[in-house]
Amino acid sequence: MIVKERKVPLINLKLEALLRRIPNTHPKRPQIKENLAKRNSGYQGELSINYPLSFLHEQDYFIFHDLRLNISDHYFQIDTLVICQKFILIIEVKNITGTLFFDQEFHQLIRTNNGEEAVFPDPIIQLYRQMFQLKQWLNSKQIVKTIPIVPLVVISNPNAIIRTSPENKRINEIVVNRYYLNSKIHQIEKAHRKDVLSSREIKKINKLLLKEHVALDVSILDQYGINSSEVLKGVICSACSHLPMMRVHGSWHCEHCQTDEKEAHIQALKDYFLLNGPQISNNSAREFLKISSPYLASRILRSMNLPFTGVTKSKTYNLVFTEFLDY
Repeated sequence: MIVKERKVPLINLKLEALLRRIPNTHPKRPQIKENLAKRNSGYQGELSINYPLSFLHEQDYFIFHDLRLNISDHYFQIDTLVICQKFILIIEVKNITGTLFFDQEFHQLIRTNNGEEAVFPDPIIQLYRQMFQLKQWLNSKQIVKTIPIVPLVVISNPNAIIRTSPENKRINEIVVNRYYLNSKIHQIEKAHRKDVLSSREIKKINKLLLKEHVALDVSILDQYGINSSEVLKGVICSACSHLPMMRVHGSWHCEHCQTDEKEAHIQALKDYFLLNGPQISNNSAREFLKISSPYLASRILRSMNLPFTGVTKSKTYNLVFTEFLDY
């Protein structure tokens, strides 16, 4: 069963909000677009293994997607973790096209595509580091049993060709394409027949993993060195993306396509949340929505039933959106 669902990474959502809110001529825009494209490609690759994993028996296998745990003041991230009574499986997904050569002499992944070579970090080394960190984490939670931890690199791109040098033929024990993932797990089952974890211990581990997962949450403006003054303010029209919409008679009006929307400010405040964090004042709301009336800003924020602290001019609201609660 899936214990932790896979969701669009929060940083992807922040990058999308940033692209909506910076000018087309901004010098950082190409870099942001490229980074978002890479992250979206990785996410799509991770989604592609959901289907082969769906064939595992729900009562026997417990699946965690996109885990990020802390050990000794360092965080480590696992694309997919699969737990059963016999072993734990760590899966690292790579969505890379072209011919992929796993160089185990210099520990690098060399991709050749359209005659051009590119070098990537060795995902096998990455997996071994994750295995070590997961063992440390389990020990820190007083789970000291010797649990077989099996690493797998899954190449999710159907156009990838996997190669290595002749002396590294055993690499196929770690690296598989996504179409073979289910068969590979059945092989691992046959190699690990002894139950190591009880149902009670699995429940304990599952509970701890959910409790201790911490999503990656960085200030996207700081990461790219973008000042808040560079961010485009106002409500964006959902029909034509015109900015800003005007507040007219209790609705938002687009002067470009003549669309009227009652709650177009919701998406604008979601962008504010992704770019600036959850806390917002009346003054900040007016500036971001491009409205002049403090009474209108107060009415909009109150209508969302947001928790707040302080009174009158010192009142600060905490933006809460259900789609962001599980991060």
